[in-house]
Amino acid sequence: MIDAGYPILSSLIFFPLLMCLVLAFVRSDELVRVITLAASVAEVLLALPLFGFDPAQGFQFVEQLTWVPQWGLSYYLGVDGISLLMVMLTVGILPLCVLCSWTYIGKRIKEFHICLLLMTAACIGVFCALDFVLFYVFWEAMLVPMYLLIAVWGGPERRYASIKFFLYTLAGSTLLLVAMVAFFRAGGTFSIPELMERSYSFRFQFWAFLAMALAFAIKVPMFPFHTWLPAAHVQAPSAGSVILASVLLKMGTYGFLRFCLPLTPAASAYFAPVMIAFAIASIIYGGFVALGQSDIKKLIAYSSVGHMGFAMLGIFLFNQRGVEGTLLVMLNHGIVTGALFMMIGLIYERSHSREITANQGLGKFLPAYMGFWGLFALSSFGFPGLNSFVGEAAVMTGAFQHSWLVGALVVPGAMLAAAYMLRLSLRMAWGGPASPAGKGWRDMNSREWVYLAPLAVLTIWLGVAPGMVLRTIDPAIERLLADFQAKSQAVVAQVEEIDRPLPMELAVVEIDKAGATGAPLAD
Repeated sequence: MIDAGYPILSSLIFFPLLMCLVLAFVRSDELVRVITLAASVAEVLLALPLFGFDPAQGFQFVEQLTWVPQWGLSYYLGVDGISLLMVMLTVGILPLCVLCSWTYIGKRIKEFHICLLLMTAACIGVFCALDFVLFYVFWEAMLVPMYLLIAVWGGPERRYASIKFFLYTLAGSTLLLVAMVAFFRAGGTFSIPELMERSYSFRFQFWAFLAMALAFAIKVPMFPFHTWLPAAHVQAPSAGSVILASVLLKMGTYGFLRFCLPLTPAASAYFAPVMIAFAIASIIYGGFVALGQSDIKKLIAYSSVGHMGFAMLGIFLFNQRGVEGTLLVMLNHGIVTGALFMMIGLIYERSHSREITANQGLGKFLPAYMGFWGLFALSSFGFPGLNSFVGEAAVMTGAFQHSWLVGALVVPGAMLAAAYMLRLSLRMAWGGPASPAGKGWRDMNSREWVYLAPLAVLTIWLGVAPGMVLRTIDPAIERLLADFQAKSQAVVAQVEEIDRPLPMELAVVEIDKAGATGAPLAD
């Protein structure tokens, strides 16, 4: 691990907040854009020491400072192989959001860019927090700037979409607060690593899992809690949709990996069949609904329901390939779907419409645009050689290791993704009749090349050579699954010893050294 000589994680959180104060005293809209872009690039530079992360170790770049000693609160930050990728994705997406909104936002420019910086700080805090209360503070803080991005700079139905987003996520946050208090009373600390070292009764895990799972499932969002997502995506400005798809949706799956599996392993195993069923429902439902959309942005929004269904499925397979696939899907979905939302904003600036019929037959007039679109669309449905294929293939491998039935049920979801993305892309490229106005549209300018090219490079690179990512996440996954198995077995042993009937049958999945699932152990 590299010693950068400064608190890296705190710098990543508080530097955007400092720049918000600077922007408050700037009056020129153009200068606001320039300062925010410079700040976002500086944020990337501040994150470079994270490349010195040592996968063999646990939490690194740790910062801990007593906060409220009477209540056992501390300012406690750190990253491991699970959170590192999400931090880097959040940092990397910020300058691209600034660039893609350079001419798109026409009102309250200063406030818009302040919201982008606040969102970045809160999201990084969520992925770095190792104190439960600190995590909850960042989790709640993220709601306000996202709500404002939709409510102030959104489309015609922005009020409905913003209120729906806020109410859904606030309801989930209330359940998370209940779980946090329960863990403090049971474990006597808010420190997440210390809570992970403790064991809890199955009855406690049962209710704690339900509270946390509902909170995180809303954030994913998982079927049937997904209805806020299409409304939020369609009404949000391009940068808001990018942050929502690339970062916010990952908080739900991250919560399952960080809290549910380590803290409530027996309950996670017990509820695994239900979670797998909902994940498969998300994959298939998201695909079918996306197939019937005429609004490009709404189609991509529903595709996110399906993609995040793959991520959820991988978690509850409890094997190495499944969890690997989850983290890869989280990363690659952030790259590819973020790029697609940027491209939707790009074409909206020209056509002022998100309908497929108003944006078809563009292959002759916008060849560079359709080239980028084709690359990201192919990746979105898992074309071999591109990044999304790696994650979805890993999840499907884990699904067949778990059960041939689960694997077979996932296949239609992959086929639906190909159907709706190819249908959309073919109509945009060669559909007819082409929009007459399209003949006068200019192809991509240099600014648009700058913010799409890095995502295109990552799409190809992570598809051809995902080894660096796998080396980073594999040790953390192995530790997570080993701890999950040990704690699950301990709960079974306690239940057998006290011979006390449980409210439901307890099933714990046994994991072998290779990560494949074995037969369930029944109480």
